[in-house]
Amino acid sequence: MKPFAIIFLILIFSVCNHAQKLNENFDSILAKKFNADDYGMKNYTLVLLKTGPVTIEDKARVNELFKGHLSNISRLVDEGKMIVAGPFAKNDLYRGLFILDTSDPEEAAKLMDTDPAIKAQLLEPVYIKWYGSAALSSYLEYAKKVGKYGF
Repeated sequence: MKPFAIIFLILIFSVCNHAQKLNENFDSILAKKFNADDYGMKNYTLVLLKTGPVTIEDKARVNELFKGHLSNISRLVDEGKMIVAGPFAKNDLYRGLFILDTSDPEEAAKLMDTDPAIKAQLLEPVYIKWYGSAALSSYLEYAKKVGKYGF
């Protein structure tokens, strides 16, 4: 066998061997709790919030809708439906993002239909399937403890 072929086979073997290495920290109970697949991942829905097509001049009405928007976020987090929420820095198109604990686009749309700012079309959701760590929601326990002010 030629030296190049031997090196190639050794390289392939080492890559395959590395890919099959089991995680020594694997916790099957935790994996089940988070509905993790074999890679510790799961499917979510990422929601990008764009500026919607409607402009409301009444500032009190806009404030009321965004107060409802924040209340809705809190409710969805408390129900375990929303994992991440937050605004983007000022830009011309995107306002914020959510990560919802569902891979079903219909369920994601129903959850967003409960948001007053989305219903009023001040915000427009864009749905994207996303595959991420199944343990993502575990940070929520601490997120509620580190903010001095809640919403």
